[in-house]
Amino acid sequence: MSQYAIPSGWEAVIGLEIHAQLATRSKLFSGASTAFGAEPNLYAGVIDLALPGALPVLNKEAVHMAALFGLAIGSEVSRTSSFDCKNYFYPDLPKGYQTTQLARPIVVGGSVTVTTGKGKQAREHSIRVTRAHLEEDAGKSLHEDFHGMSGIDLNRAGMPLIEIVSEPDMRTPEQAAAYARKIHAIVQYLGICDGNMQEGSFRVDANVSVRPVGDEALGTRTEVKNVNSFRFLQRAIEFEIERQVDLLETGGEVVQATRLYDPDRDETRLMRTKEDADDYRYFPCPDLLPVVLDEATIESWRAELPELPDAKAARYQAEFDLSAYDAGVLTANRATAEYFEAVIARAGSDAKLAANWVMGEVAALLNRLEMEIDECPVSADQLADLLERIGDGTLSNKLGREVFEALAEEGGAVDEIIEARGLKQISDPAAIESMVDEVMAANQGQVEAYRGGQDRLFGFFVGQVMKAAKGKANPQAVNEVLKRRLDGE
Repeated sequence: MSQYAIPSGWEAVIGLEIHAQLATRSKLFSGASTAFGAEPNLYAGVIDLALPGALPVLNKEAVHMAALFGLAIGSEVSRTSSFDCKNYFYPDLPKGYQTTQLARPIVVGGSVTVTTGKGKQAREHSIRVTRAHLEEDAGKSLHEDFHGMSGIDLNRAGMPLIEIVSEPDMRTPEQAAAYARKIHAIVQYLGICDGNMQEGSFRVDANVSVRPVGDEALGTRTEVKNVNSFRFLQRAIEFEIERQVDLLETGGEVVQATRLYDPDRDETRLMRTKEDADDYRYFPCPDLLPVVLDEATIESWRAELPELPDAKAARYQAEFDLSAYDAGVLTANRATAEYFEAVIARAGSDAKLAANWVMGEVAALLNRLEMEIDECPVSADQLADLLERIGDGTLSNKLGREVFEALAEEGGAVDEIIEARGLKQISDPAAIESMVDEVMAANQGQVEAYRGGQDRLFGFFVGQVMKAAKGKANPQAVNEVLKRRLDGE
């Protein structure tokens, strides 16, 4: 994606609201399953259906998971938090209100650091988190395959969420996408959310406004709702910035509204005019007691925190001598870091070679197959075996790529593929010297030209030897022998 530039003279102000579905086995206030993909309404219990007399019971593990998130980003975990009722009338919300946290959320404050740009253009940005609160999800309205009617699936109703609300600290779409990726990484590292955006486990709403450069007052914002990929998030914000600037520059005004992003048309469109907090008529939930946490419980949860992305990236730089960029890429999500560490556990100390392959060939393969790394057809053990053969000189990098493609397409063992395809690299000095002698004898004119000062012909000789070896000669050995022979040593 090319670098986006905000229209001259204008500044964007961006804040994100992220809904992360907590990885509990049961819902926030009922014992119904949270499993994905069931038949409609299979996992809708009496509480989710809001049947008379059914009272909610708070899921303790959801509280635990929300607190872990707060501890991970340096927030204050509230010793006392409470639930409120947010009123709105949708068919997929049987109670007529959503149970959430407004006045006393479980997580307050905190921040995360994100990096945008590469190399000398890399910049760090600290993004503040206002709050993260527990709330239940609504059901889902279905408008297809119902013979002209709509249906309601309440399997999602009552799913446990944390809504993570940022301060409006972001100024570019790139910063917003980087922040969303960092939150995504953190909840995955903590194991509190699977982060599956296609299944709705991780959803992002973007609040976007613009103002003239130098103004302190905030402009009228719009909310782009439920964006389900980081690329679409960045594109949606870019479009919304340009739409608002065009409106203001032509004498129009921005209307506070909720909008949806259409990736096929690459545009946002109006969903509804935006409600204010007063429209929701919040009131304290009468069915749930406040959540009280003691210091010992919070400290015991703090001790559970795993190594998080920033700490892991710093360790990779110190322990494996990787660049900040490489370490950042490898730790950007938990599955990639686990794959990389599984490779180097087998492949010895050459972490840089492993990093290059994970970020290069593995990433390209996954992109081509549209897969995640935990679905990679080349396992970490297979890649480690391949890198060992490159390290001991059995394979060149070029031949290694051929073996890698065979592993991806057919599977099997590295040594068996090498043997079956005759891919073993030629490293025997006598064999290479013989090929070099034959190439020099067949190209006496070029030999004399090289010795007469035309050094660029060295590449010609390397190519001829590699051609004679059918690409299997050890490049380093070829270079050494050629240099010695051509220089008449």
